[in-house]
Amino acid sequence: MNWLLVVGGALVGAPLRYLTDRAVQARHDSVFPWGTFTVNVTGSLILGLLTGAATHLQLLLGTGLCGALTTYSTFSYETLRLAETGAHRQAAVNVAATVVAGCGAAFAGAALARM
Repeated sequence: MNWLLVVGGALVGAPLRYLTDRAVQARHDSVFPWGTFTVNVTGSLILGLLTGAATHLQLLLGTGLCGALTTYSTFSYETLRLAETGAHRQAAVNVAATVVAGCGAAFAGAALARM
C-alpha cells in the first residue's frame, strides 16, 4: 500500500516539475537553469517541512511528490552543458547555489516544522 502513496505523489510531482521549470525558465533570458534550480530548492524546503511528519505523508509528499518534483539528473546535465558551452562561471554558480540553497531550504523547512 505504501507504494501507492509514492506513485500518487509522483503523479503530481512530475508534471509539476515540468510545468514549473518551463514557466520559470520562460521568464529568464539566461542560459542559467533557473527552472531546475527553483524546483530543486522548493523540493528541499518541502522535504525539510516533512521531516517530522507521519510516515504516510513522508511517502506521499516526500518520496512521491518531491522525488518527482526535484531532479538531480537534470541539474547535473544542465551544469555539464553550461561547462561544455564555455559558461564555466555559471556552471560553478549553479553547483554552489543549488547545494547551498537546497540545504538551506531543507534546514529552513525543518525549523518551520518544529515551530
